[in-house]
Amino acid sequence: MPDLSSFDVVSLVDMQEVKNAVDQTMKEIRQRFDFKGSKTDLTLKEKERELTVLSDDEYKLKAVLEILKAKFVKRNVSLKAMTYGKVEEALGGTVRQVIGIQSGIPDDKAKAISKEIRDTKFKAQAQIQADQIRVQSKSKDELQAVIAFLKQKDFGIDLQFVNFR
Repeated sequence: MPDLSSFDVVSLVDMQEVKNAVDQTMKEIRQRFDFKGSKTDLTLKEKERELTVLSDDEYKLKAVLEILKAKFVKRNVSLKAMTYGKVEEALGGTVRQVIGIQSGIPDDKAKAISKEIRDTKFKAQAQIQADQIRVQSKSKDELQAVIAFLKQKDFGIDLQFVNFR
């Protein structure tokens, strides 16, 4: 069998960068005048890949989310990797929102990506492997065309292309 070139399509989030962004957000909130005396708090559960935002009211919660998004962008954490839950009432008249941090490509998105690759008639095969996709071809130029094609598409998740060989 001739040598095949390949690359992997993954969706990874650097949790250390997320933690740094959360720390920076908390530091800014403590220094801001409009948050003095507020019950605003951010809790990051790294194992569950979950971030809980707690604040006095929805207005302050939205302000915290804007600060957090700005810190994510500065630290190169994709905003597409965040799935925002609904705002719910919490104890003491506060509101809470849970933000999921997505890692890996979900099955439905992986199927959609591999179907797109097949439908475009590239001379490349896409295989779903757990939470990533391996794309193989005889031609490296063909693989680069697949990468360019996938970068143009929006699948609703952040994609990285690794292990190009």
